[in-house]
Order: sequence, then C-alpha cells, then structure tokens
Amino acid sequence: MSKDYDVIILGSGPSGFSCAMQTAKFDKKALIVESNEEYLGGAWINAGTVPSKALRETATNIYKYNAQFGDADEKKPYEQFRMRDVLKYKDRVLASENSEIKDNLIKNEVDTALGFGRIIDPHTVEIKSEDGTVKTCTADYILVSTGARSTQPEEFHVDHSRVLDNRSILDIHYIPKRLVIVGTNVQAIEFATIFSALGTRVTILNGQDDYLVFLDREVKNEFAGILEDFRINIFNRTRVLQVGENPLRNCTEVKFEEKDTGKMHVVETEQVLYFGERIPNSANIGLEDVGIETDEKGFVNVDQNYRTNVPSIFAAGDVIGYPGLASASFSQGRIASCNMFEASSLEIESVIPYGIYSIPEIASIGLTEAEARQQDHDVTIGRAYYRNLTKANIAKNQRGMFKLVFDTKTLRLLGVHIVGEGACDLIHIGQAVIRFQGSVRYFLDTVHNYPTYSEAYRIAAFNGINRVYKSGVKYKNILENR
Repeated sequence: MSKDYDVIILGSGPSGFSCAMQTAKFDKKALIVESNEEYLGGAWINAGTVPSKALRETATNIYKYNAQFGDADEKKPYEQFRMRDVLKYKDRVLASENSEIKDNLIKNEVDTALGFGRIIDPHTVEIKSEDGTVKTCTADYILVSTGARSTQPEEFHVDHSRVLDNRSILDIHYIPKRLVIVGTNVQAIEFATIFSALGTRVTILNGQDDYLVFLDREVKNEFAGILEDFRINIFNRTRVLQVGENPLRNCTEVKFEEKDTGKMHVVETEQVLYFGERIPNSANIGLEDVGIETDEKGFVNVDQNYRTNVPSIFAAGDVIGYPGLASASFSQGRIASCNMFEASSLEIESVIPYGIYSIPEIASIGLTEAEARQQDHDVTIGRAYYRNLTKANIAKNQRGMFKLVFDTKTLRLLGVHIVGEGACDLIHIGQAVIRFQGSVRYFLDTVHNYPTYSEAYRIAAFNGINRVYKSGVKYKNILENR
C-alpha cells in the first residue's frame, strides 16, 4: 500500500529543514510538521542561533566604534544607542531568514503542516492543529527533529519581565545597566560578553566548579583575561537561593551562597538572565508507543546513520543530544535523508569544529594539548598572538591567540584552538588541514594575504617549528621532510 509521503519530519529546525531539502533532491516527497503557529525554522532561526548572533553583530560594531573613536563625554553605549534600534536590526535579519526558509521549501515542493505531531505507528503520524482538528499521514520514513529546551529553575520564577530566559532576552527593550546571569553554558558566556560590550555590568553565577571546561586550558586562560578586561564577575560553585524585588531600592536582588563555605551574598541588578540545563523535546510525541529507545534524560538513541531502534524512524538535531550545534544538525538531517534513500554508509566526520560566538569568538577543532599528551603524542605547540598581527592592530582587536597542537616527529596537525576576532571562520582553515591529515608545513609553504588574521596560522607554525629546531632537529631536515 502506497504511503502519503516518503518521509514525515517532526520539526523544522536545521536538521528537519536539511533533511527535507536533501529528500527533495532525491525526487522524494517530504512533509514537515511544525507545532509553532507563528514561524518555520525552529529555535535556530527564531529564538536561538540567528537572533543571538544578530544581537552580537550589533554589539560588536558598537564596541568597536567606541574602541576606535571613543567618546568625549565618556558615555556608556547604553546612553548613546537605543535598544529598539538594535532590535530592529535583529528583526530585519529574522524576517529575511524566515523568508528564505519559506522560499526554499516552496521551490523544492516540500509540504508543511502546522500542528502537533505524534507518532502512532512506525509509518503513521497524527497531526493535531490548534483548532482541534486531527488528521493522519503516512510515510515510508519518519524523522524526529523536535529539538531541545532549557529547564526551569526551582528557586525562582522566570516571569519574562525581571527574570528572563534565552528567548525573552531577545526582546528586551532597553540595555540594562546591571545584569546577573545564572548558569555558564555557552549561551550564558555569549550573552555576558554581548551585554558587557553594550556597557552593562555583568555578574555570572555558576553552580559548577568551572566554566567552558572543554576548552584547551591555555585558550581558556586567555579568554578569562578578556572577561576580566570586560569587568565580568564570575562566581563559581554557587547556589542561588532567592530572586526577589526590592521596591525601596527599585531593583531586583539575587541571594546566593558559596557551596564550599556557605557564605551568603546579595547582589543588586536590573535584570536576571537564566540558562538551565538542555533537555530534549521528546515527551508526548509517541516515542514510547512505538518502542523508540531514549537515554535517562530522554535524548533519542541513534546509530551512526541516525536511525533509531525502529528501522523506519530516524532522529537528528538537539533531540539526540551531543553536540547540540546547529552546524552539526544541518549535516545530521542531510545524512539521515541520504541513509533513508541512497547511500547508507554516509556518516559525519568525527572531528568537527566548535564555535562560541562571544566577544571575541572562540573556536576549536581536534585535540587539546592535554588530550594529545594523554594519547601519547610527542607534542609541540605553536602560538601566535593577535597583538602581533598588523590586521588586529588596525582593527583594534589585539586580544586573542592562535594555538596549534602538532606531533613533533611527523609535524602532523592534531588540533587548532583560537580565541579572537573571526575565530569561528578562521577555524575552518585548520579543519581542512586536519581532515586531510596534513602537517604544519602547509602553513610554512603557503602565502597568506597581508594584512589578515589568517596569517596567524603561519606565525604559529613558525613558532612551533622553531621549538622543534631548538630541540635538536636540523632546520633543513624539518623543511625537507615532506
């Protein structure tokens, strides 16, 4: 019996969208089911990656303007710029991206259905619209790409007025003079630097021992110095006890304690921004009815082809957990489609870049220095600092560094770690070299435009090669060992 569609996709985020686009290229028919009545594109376009990066771009431009030209009256950015103008820019970006999504779906003849999708059996999805009407559709395959969301705090309430979350912060109508951020995931660090660049005094309350612990230690320390320059205060190992309004002082008070000592603190602020743990949107969509396996937190278990334990049902994106990146989700959705209809052996490269859109950016790929040593590599490090780059001096972006991790004997590049302007773009040069198992000699043999940030690769490579030379290896042998 023929099905209504070749694939039904639950969710229109990056994995769902890319699966639909790839499916169309195979001349197959796809249906996207989206529960949000207002927009397509999921949190990626409307409440996550794109709007936060649009705000970051505006904040960066304002910060650069102040750094290069200053202000005779020493006014803070929030005294010179109106937040509504910043939001207008963000809204224009979102409108453009939403239009692009819709145009692509129309051009590729992908059907969409607004409503809440629930899996009835391995080939059937029930779609319930907001007005209560219900219809069922069948398909050879189903993709679960329903994303994830943040947990809510137990100690206080996110009222979206004084206490905001990752969505409501995107619509704040003024630049606060003081902001307390509870949590230290990647988004928390990004927003901390964004608002600090706009002149806000930021305090971060972290319940863990440290923050951004997955970063290379040296790069993390460089970034910590940048946060100090921003005057961002970070309290690790804390527990928030209460968030309340103080009408006498016309402010919000955050009461917290140090976990180690029990010492109590109260900090005054205009706004509180909360970032909780990420949990999957996997409940009440019928997974348990068809026996799809999940982990203890509800993330869907998949194999290397993004297939669940039910052969006709795949899953991709944040709903499967790590790495939880829009960039990875795009590839996951596309490869899921390829494995449904064409090349069942397609997989994503195991080494993928990681980007943090703070001010400045942080990016990494491959092994950290510690990881390389743990794997018994004879490690050499090459470093370059933004302050030594002509481009950085021209653009007033002198804070930051490049770090190359490579094998001393073979010179094979093992990892690249960058903190500084443009890091999330620059990392892909290192990605290409690592992907093709190249060595740092590549950076010695190539000519880079001048002045650019990318010439830091060449400087870092020479820095590392000089260390090898000083260890007793003849320089000529290094260059000729190709």
